[in-house]
Amino acid sequence: MSQLAQYIAAKRQQKPILSMTHVVYGYPTVKDSLEWMATLLEAGADFIEVQFPFSDPVADGPTIVAACHGALHGQNLTVEQCLKDIGQLGRDFPESRIALMSYLNPMYRYGLEKLVKRCAEENILGLILPDLPYEQANELRGYCDANGIDPVWLVTPVTPKDRLAFLASEARGFLYCVARSGVTGNSKHNGEKQQSLDEYLAEIGAHSNAPIGVGFGIRERAHVDALKGKADVAIIGSALLDAYNKGGKVEGLKLFNALFAE
Repeated sequence: MSQLAQYIAAKRQQKPILSMTHVVYGYPTVKDSLEWMATLLEAGADFIEVQFPFSDPVADGPTIVAACHGALHGQNLTVEQCLKDIGQLGRDFPESRIALMSYLNPMYRYGLEKLVKRCAEENILGLILPDLPYEQANELRGYCDANGIDPVWLVTPVTPKDRLAFLASEARGFLYCVARSGVTGNSKHNGEKQQSLDEYLAEIGAHSNAPIGVGFGIRERAHVDALKGKADVAIIGSALLDAYNKGGKVEGLKLFNALFAE
């Protein structure tokens, strides 16, 4: 079991589901983003998924795209400084973990081998590159194997069943499961969506020995509660950023507590 999977397993002994929050590094400024990450960790976030911004974040919705563009505007952000900053954050909050998310272009320019070595040095144990397919990641996987880092693969409800089974079987730290169809609802239609998500997660669980994280579309406490017993980590991104944009750390923290307070 990898270090990241061990962390999740140990934490899951204490909680029915863990929390992962998504923050864009440098938005609206580097200082603001680091203060926001620290606020979330102080509030008890189990993970921070830190996104190093890229100009064409193809896997993200409009809220996060706008944040990436805002972070890049007028700031000279570097991967190296990002790694140093979030590494220090991890040292300040040793009971939590940080995963780095970005896209292949800026990470490739930085250097994949260097990236993975620096992640290991900064205790950043998970690396999420949604535009890098497994089949084209041989080089990265080799570096990760050598340095104890987990590349995190993504699956969606429309991932072909044989590929879903393969990626689930290859997952180590955790498997990132996109749940675009939503997780709750009172109408018959929404009930059908919920059943579909349950079946999707059950199928993943049949093939994966790694923990399961679920993101995309989590906006309410009921969404988080619906994942208990079916997933290990609930991931909140756009909804948290929407709240932060509305009222800064106060509104963002209010939403985080509403979702995850025990």
